[in-house]
Amino acid sequence: MINTSSGPVPPTVATSYVTDVNSPAIPAANVLNVFGNDTTANSNNGIQTDGSSGSNTLTVQLTNRLQGTGTTVGATTADLVTFSLGATPGAYNFELKIVGYTTTGPAATGFTILGTMRTSGAAATLVGTPDETVIEDISMLASDVDMVASGNNLIIRSTGVAGLTIDWNVVATYVFIS
Repeated sequence: MINTSSGPVPPTVATSYVTDVNSPAIPAANVLNVFGNDTTANSNNGIQTDGSSGSNTLTVQLTNRLQGTGTTVGATTADLVTFSLGATPGAYNFELKIVGYTTTGPAATGFTILGTMRTSGAAATLVGTPDETVIEDISMLASDVDMVASGNNLIIRSTGVAGLTIDWNVVATYVFIS
């Protein structure tokens, strides 16, 4: 039994946690779930906390991130990510890391692409020619990945190789200014 009139006093336990988004997170039965995740939300800090508007979950999120996967069967295309550039006119700089793998062979291809897009708030425009570094097995030489401006969106599009089924994965980051 703890006596609060003498001896050490029990610590005060936090009952609410203020977060960057959807604040606060409030423990339920002294339990606060803390998870990691990512989001396309724009933050120059590269990280934010989300309190789920009063539930007992706090999520620590990496921001300014895009993720996607897809599969090409033969020399077809797959849109791995479609990212809306939003209604605010401005410019985006993207860093894309894409990998493709086929069990036939097996063989792999990897792309790192740096590119810039701007938006009027209604239409996307690819600025210049993206800088692309490609490292791939010989059987994957015909594969490709492109940054495509369509409507007011960035599309990250992969192109496969005849006779191969390729699974693709992309993780991209961006910075934005308006």
